[in-house]
Order: sequence, then C-alpha cells, then structure tokens
Amino acid sequence: MRALNHPRAEDLDLATVLHALGDPVRLELLRRMAAGDEISCSPEGLIVARSTLSNHWRILREAGITATRISGKTRLISLRRAELDARFPGLLNAVLGEATSILTEL
Repeated sequence: MRALNHPRAEDLDLATVLHALGDPVRLELLRRMAAGDEISCSPEGLIVARSTLSNHWRILREAGITATRISGKTRLISLRRAELDARFPGLLNAVLGEATSILTEL
C-alpha cells in the first residue's frame, strides 16, 4: 500500500486549509473529528457517495487538517488539532463555531 501524504506542520498553508474547509461536507467531517479521537473513513449518517467522500478525505489530508492511520482494511482519521492550533491560533475554534451554526440551519 502506498504511503499517504501528510504535510509537515510548518508547511501548512492558510489558503490551502481555508479552501479545504470551504465545503459543507468537509465542515461536517471536521465537526465530527473535533468531537472525538478518530473516526472511520465511512462515518455513519453521512449520505455522500463513497468516491466523493474519499475525495473529501484526500483534500483534508493533503491540506494538513487530518492524519490518516491504516488499520487492516480500515482507515482511521483524526484531526491534527495541536498542529493547526500552533500554526493558526484560534482558526479551528472560529471555524467550528461557524460550522455548527451553518450546519444546524441546513
């Protein structure tokens, strides 16, 4: 299995991170990760085509927002909160607060 690309914390780019978070599905994934430790690559209750969901996970991973760990056939994804908070203080709290407001309105 090929290695997954995870950018180093010092290479995280604000424009890339904001672009990755500019989608309602990815905001929902972020909200779910922020509520716990790791989530599977196919979270329950999310009605998105598997290929589309894979693309969303790739965008989040390549932006440096998530870390993916492979366990057998499952990919477990976690939020790189410490790295993001160190690089962009307050960004996640602001985005998560706004994401909660937007997603409850939908």
